[in-house]
Amino acid sequence: MENSHDQKHTISALVDNEPGVLSRVTGLFSGRGFNIESLCVAETMDPLVSRMTLVTRGNDQIIEQITKQLNKLVNVIKVMDFTDTEFVEREMALIKVRAEAQTRAEILRIVDIFRCKVVDVSPQFYTIEVTGNESKITAILDLLTHLGIKEIARTGAIAMARSKKELPVKKEKRIPPEIR
Repeated sequence: MENSHDQKHTISALVDNEPGVLSRVTGLFSGRGFNIESLCVAETMDPLVSRMTLVTRGNDQIIEQITKQLNKLVNVIKVMDFTDTEFVEREMALIKVRAEAQTRAEILRIVDIFRCKVVDVSPQFYTIEVTGNESKITAILDLLTHLGIKEIARTGAIAMARSKKELPVKKEKRIPPEIR
């Protein structure tokens, strides 16, 4: 069982889509000696706003401090810690696995079971795309390891609340249509 200090937290932040915002957010973490386990950033439906999803570990007091500090940054519109909220979390991985004649059928069975896709085929390798939660990615990696994984690229987690959770927002900040 994890102790509260090691609890995983998934934090989502809507931020202005401007140069330097990512640097300020990551600087906040590194300046306090906290690690970011994964980080994904992409533009939302509003081209002036990006959604940042960060995964980190810490106790509730540390995460509360981080979210308060994030909310103080000028370019941050809204911050949400999904830890005590129902949310959907996904990540994507590309896995290049050795595909010799005697293992190709086994790889294709694994791909079928995990509802993945083979996105590239070469004489010696298959590249597999898998999307799901962290445990699904870990499970397929465990099964493919003995077949010879050559390379892995992972996106890290992205997350979205299942139901709307109202958070206080500073009035002077612009709220994009997708979160109203």
